[in-house]
Amino acid sequence: MNVLVVGRGGREHAICKKVAESPLVETVFCAPGNAGISRDASIVDIDEMNFADIASFAKEQNVGLVIVGPENPLSAGITDYLEQAGLKVFGPKQNAAILEGSKSFSKMMMEKYNIPTARYQSFEDYDAAKAYIEKEGAPIVLKADGLAAGKGVTVAMTMDEALASLDDMMLDKKFGDASARVVVEQFLQGEEYSLMAFVHGENVYPMEAAQDHKRAFDNDEGPNTGGMGAYSPVPHISQAINDQSVEEIIRPIAKGMVAEGRSFTGIIFAGLMLTEEGPKTIEFNARFGDPETQVVLPRLENDLVQVMLDVLDGKDPELTWKDESVLGIVLAAKGYPEAYEKGNELKGLEAIDAGSVIHAGTYSDADVLRANGGRVLLVTGIGSNPAEAQQKAYEKMQHVDTEHFFFRSDIGSRAIAKAGL
Repeated sequence: MNVLVVGRGGREHAICKKVAESPLVETVFCAPGNAGISRDASIVDIDEMNFADIASFAKEQNVGLVIVGPENPLSAGITDYLEQAGLKVFGPKQNAAILEGSKSFSKMMMEKYNIPTARYQSFEDYDAAKAYIEKEGAPIVLKADGLAAGKGVTVAMTMDEALASLDDMMLDKKFGDASARVVVEQFLQGEEYSLMAFVHGENVYPMEAAQDHKRAFDNDEGPNTGGMGAYSPVPHISQAINDQSVEEIIRPIAKGMVAEGRSFTGIIFAGLMLTEEGPKTIEFNARFGDPETQVVLPRLENDLVQVMLDVLDGKDPELTWKDESVLGIVLAAKGYPEAYEKGNELKGLEAIDAGSVIHAGTYSDADVLRANGGRVLLVTGIGSNPAEAQQKAYEKMQHVDTEHFFFRSDIGSRAIAKAGL
C-alpha cells in the first residue's frame, strides 16, 4: 500500500523512517515534510492544514493509510474530513483531540474519572487568576488552555515569575487565543517521564517509557521548550510503575472518552510525574510525543503499519521491544524558544551517518541545508545502556558547527547517575 504521513517535524521524520521499513508499504509520502524527510519519503508540497488538497492527493495516489503527526490539524478535524472522503486515518477525531486541545477539558476529565493529577483551577478572568495565585503561593504551574507548540507552560518557582507569566498569557496575549483561558495548578515534585499508547476505544496498547528534557539549558535551567532531548528506556522508572501508570491513568482516560461520546483512536501521550504518592498526570497529548517518538520508535520491533492496521481493526498488535537504549539530542537555533534566526546553514552533518539524524526544522536551498525552525534536528545514539547511547550521540554532535545553534550537554546524565552506570 501507499502511506501518507501528515506533518513536517522530527516526529514525522521518525514515523516516515519506521513506515519505510514496512514490507506492506510501496511508497511513503509526507506532506509537507522537510529537507531531511525527503531521504526517507516522497515529499508532497501541501500544508498540513489544507485538508481538501490532502484528501485529493491521497485518493489520486491510492493511499491506504494516512498517519497524522501534529496536534493542530487533529484539533481542527482532519481525521473527520479525511474519513468522510473515504480514507483510512490513524489519528483521533476532532471531538477526541480536545483531550490535548483544551487543558481545562483534560483536567475536568481527570477529575471526573479519578485519574491522579495536580490540584487545579481554570480562569478566564485575570483578576480571579491573580488572586488564586497569590493565595496558593509559589512554586506553581501556569498553562495556556489551548495549543501553544509545547511552550504554553510556566513552572514558576517564585511569585514574581508566576505573576509575570500570567501577565504574558492573559494581558499580553503571548499565545493568542490559546491563553484566553489559563489553568493554574499545584506544583508536583518527582521524576518526570512520558508514556505513549496505541488506543482504539477502550483498547490500550502501551509503548515503552521515555524521558524528555523540557528546559532549554543544562541542569534543567532556562525556559520550557518543546523538548531538548530524550531517551528510552528509563531505567529508574520500573516496569511496575509503567504498569500502574497504564492501569490508573491511560486505561481510565480511554474509557472516560468513550463514556463521554468522544471515543479516541490514535496515540494517547501521557506526560507523567512519579511523586511520593505514585504516578500523577501532568498532561495528555493526542498524538506521538516530540522528541519522545524519535527515541521510542527505533526500539519497536514490530512493523508500525501492521500495528496501526491491527489497532484500527480491534486486534492486539502484540508489541515487542528491543533491549537497547536510544538517546537523542536536539540541536536548536540560538535564542529558542524565544526569538531566533532562520536560514542559517547547517554544517558538519556530512560527518554523521544519515540514519542518526532526524530533521525537524530544515529546508534545502540550492543543495545547501538550512535551518527553518527553533528545534532544527535531533541526533541519536544507540547502545546497550543509556550511558553508551549518550556517549555515541555526543560523539556525533561534536561534528556539528554551533555558531548559530546550541544543544544541551547533559541529556540523560541524571538517569545515568541514578542507574549507577
